[in-house]
Amino acid sequence: MAHLISPSILTADFSNLEKVIRMLNKSEADWIHIDVMDGVFVPNISFGFQVIKTIKKYSKKPLDVHLMIVEPDKYLSAFRDTGADILNVHYEACVHLHRTVSEIRNLGMKPAVTINPHTPVSVLKNILPYIDMVLIMTVNPGFGGQSFILESYRKIAELKNMIEEGAFNVMIEVDGGIDLKNAATLIQTGVDVLVAGNTVFSSRNPAETISRLKHIM
Repeated sequence: MAHLISPSILTADFSNLEKVIRMLNKSEADWIHIDVMDGVFVPNISFGFQVIKTIKKYSKKPLDVHLMIVEPDKYLSAFRDTGADILNVHYEACVHLHRTVSEIRNLGMKPAVTINPHTPVSVLKNILPYIDMVLIMTVNPGFGGQSFILESYRKIAELKNMIEEGAFNVMIEVDGGIDLKNAATLIQTGVDVLVAGNTVFSSRNPAETISRLKHIM
């Protein structure tokens, strides 16, 4: 399967959100990645429900929503109602992870689990049969523009082996420090979905950068 591109709008120009989404609609992006931060689980605050509803209004691409919040179970149906298609919850934030991902699927969304850089992939062994995707954070969550953590390559390879050994239908997504220099190695290591924010939106031509990421082998 060809890899997917999920541009993160965290670093996009929000002075004209409609223009950003229409550009992404016309681009070769597969999904739109939306980081939701509460200022508690991570040291930053980002988009609320109304912003996501606005994005959904204009978007022709699935919304890949990443919850960096405490007690995500309280808000699962609300994110479904705002238009989330894929809902990422953090392993570190979920007390009853199986219950959480089961409810995400019951609500009609695709469940995904995210792990922070310090969390070993081995903790995911028993949840892989119940989810569609794992998001490996390749920087510490909270801010865009950080440098890629090199140890992430080992984690990706280890997770890929776990998925193949169990014959699970689970995609691997990575987020943080993804650029045109490391994208090919990430794909070769086993990544299915590249999240790129600063690399896309700090470039002169974001649509062209998305295309270049999409066609890296």
